[in-house]
Amino acid sequence: MTEFESVYEEYFKDVELFLLALCKNAHLAEELTAQTFFKALQKLHTFRGDCDIRTWLCRIGKNEWLTYCRKQRITVPLEDTVIPSPQLPVEEQLDDAREAMRIHKLLHGLPEPYKEVFSLRVFGELSFKQIGEVFGKSQNWACVTYHRARQKILDALEVQK
Repeated sequence: MTEFESVYEEYFKDVELFLLALCKNAHLAEELTAQTFFKALQKLHTFRGDCDIRTWLCRIGKNEWLTYCRKQRITVPLEDTVIPSPQLPVEEQLDDAREAMRIHKLLHGLPEPYKEVFSLRVFGELSFKQIGEVFGKSQNWACVTYHRARQKILDALEVQK
């Protein structure tokens, strides 16, 4: 078994679950996962090893998802938008697909590094330590940045009420 085959075996399900959380479509998540690993195989020589390989793969997957969205011009009709319950944390609101799309749009509008840190934490399920490593920052920086991003999303949801 080659080294890439072992990476594929170990991380395929993680990347697929990450993409499923983004697109809410099992067939599309499977297709995007295949594209992700194909692209990762092509770009393996560019992997520097300064972050967890799962993080690198999820980043490639996220880029594949964003490319798909741009090509398909994915939008949600205004009448399908649901006002969230302010008592629910952002993470629980992601369970509702329509609400998730609203949050994704708000997340997309956040400046970096808030957008990336929030995505890695919620969708990539990375620890604050791992997120800090991705950015070359401390675990504390990742935690603070995540909570600031979360608050920005909550504030924007409150304004949209």
